[in-house]
Amino acid sequence: MDYKSRYQEWLDKLSDSDPLKAELEAIKGDDKEIEDRFYQDLSFGTAGLRGKVGAGTNRMNFLTVGKASQGVADYIVSKGKEACEKGVVIAHDPRHFSKEFSQLAAGIFAANGIKVYTFPDLRPTPELAFMVRRLGTVSGINITASHNPREYNGYKAYWDDGCQVSSDVADGMTEKINAVDIWTGIKTSDFDEGVKSGKIVVLGAEYDREYLDKIEGMAIHEGDELDLSIPLVYTPLNGCGSIPFRQMLTDRGFSNWKIVPEQENPDPDFTTVGYPNPEDPKAFKLSEQYGREFGAELLMATDPDSDRFAIEIRDDNGNYIPLNGNQTGYLLVNYVLEGRKDAGTLPAKGAMVKSIVTSTLSTIMAKAYGIEMFETLTGFKNICGKIPYLHENGYTYLFGYEESVGYAVCEDIRDKDGISAGMLVAEAAAYYRKQGKTLWDVLQEIYAKYGFFAEDEPNMVLEGIPGAQRIQRMMKWFRENIPTSVAGAKVEKVIDYINGYEDIPAQNAIRLFLDNGSWFAIRPSGTEPKIKFYFYSNRDSRENALETNRKIKEEIFGLIDSVE
Repeated sequence: MDYKSRYQEWLDKLSDSDPLKAELEAIKGDDKEIEDRFYQDLSFGTAGLRGKVGAGTNRMNFLTVGKASQGVADYIVSKGKEACEKGVVIAHDPRHFSKEFSQLAAGIFAANGIKVYTFPDLRPTPELAFMVRRLGTVSGINITASHNPREYNGYKAYWDDGCQVSSDVADGMTEKINAVDIWTGIKTSDFDEGVKSGKIVVLGAEYDREYLDKIEGMAIHEGDELDLSIPLVYTPLNGCGSIPFRQMLTDRGFSNWKIVPEQENPDPDFTTVGYPNPEDPKAFKLSEQYGREFGAELLMATDPDSDRFAIEIRDDNGNYIPLNGNQTGYLLVNYVLEGRKDAGTLPAKGAMVKSIVTSTLSTIMAKAYGIEMFETLTGFKNICGKIPYLHENGYTYLFGYEESVGYAVCEDIRDKDGISAGMLVAEAAAYYRKQGKTLWDVLQEIYAKYGFFAEDEPNMVLEGIPGAQRIQRMMKWFRENIPTSVAGAKVEKVIDYINGYEDIPAQNAIRLFLDNGSWFAIRPSGTEPKIKFYFYSNRDSRENALETNRKIKEEIFGLIDSVE
């Protein structure tokens, strides 16, 4: 069925009182808009669903969320009675329709004979991931679009290991989802009736406490080792982090912190933020304002579902400097390794995990402590998915991260966690302050000791059908035209992950290593309409590394941007 036929089918079958029908009536005659909404089904993969909220098969709405939930339910039912009894735990973020979508999903699972656990209100993604293992459920669902713009929502799916679903599980769920008739094939039940009957269990505050206890148990230094009067500013960017992050700071004894008031409470429009991604320094505008008034040494932010975490720190001149995900990773890797060694708890066979597009400086740091750094594909289903392998081979997991401001501090939380990352960064800042140092000082010490690296992770946003097609052409063209040299440096090694590499599964990514110690990678995003680039250089000074990176980026962008 083509997009025009799908559009007409929705017009014919939606009731006149359904807001989705009015939305579709309003775009009659706009062929481009109709095509974008109906040219495909919103695809379900290892990241679940993600798309703009609205009417259409390529949008997040009650029909597409219902279809996905029925398909996931069918997949769970196919695993047998025990899987249904283990059940599913469901959470949601503050976005438009997140609560309604979560209750719809809960009602569908209950109608299919699957036990459901849910929360009384919004909760962070990492708490949902923790609860999958804590409750022993077969699956977990979070209605969230993470850090995407306000127009988006999403549907993250987890399996019984507490990680986002693997490719095999996602493929199995997709097969079931595709078999669901969107008009007649969805079994539903009332959410409130499900709660009354006990088919849907609303979790109490004691479970929130368990999550926080697990995080706070990851502390490396405590008490007199820390200057807990360090001035801090935190923003949840109007998301899920406000309550747990504040409670964590209070529990740990921090006494001099401020939350950005305009961004403290949930706001699905992210009115004072715009794009609620803490990776983007613009998200720190209000934090910087309050930081200057408050004299804060450290600014911290989590994204709307609180799995991502980013910081700004003061330099020697008192200016706030945004750190990229790699730099915050350096600080955390250094703090974990240094702290565990000083405490005598560094294991003989320790391991850390990073993604293939994350800086290799942390690999050098880990090696200096006798710790092995493993590489995986991007995404914490891969990073945390490595933990069982580490256990089977006698390793002790210490830390995992990737450059896109994601950090997995605790192995019992099999996803990136902005709350636990925030705790360790705040703790590190308080620890070094007690020694008369700032995080800026420590970052400079890391560069001086292990190598002056530069990191740059730009991307190109290319939306819609034309954007997706252009990204495909860019990747195809680059594979067919691999340069032999870049910015005067010879290309020594090329790794194309399209068919997998060594023990790393397939991904649409290419990585080039140059003979001057630099390397870069290119890959399309799996969750956003972007093509991503990663540039890393190691030179005799930070300034030279930055300049080398700039030249490489300029040349590669010149090549790739010429592809129409």
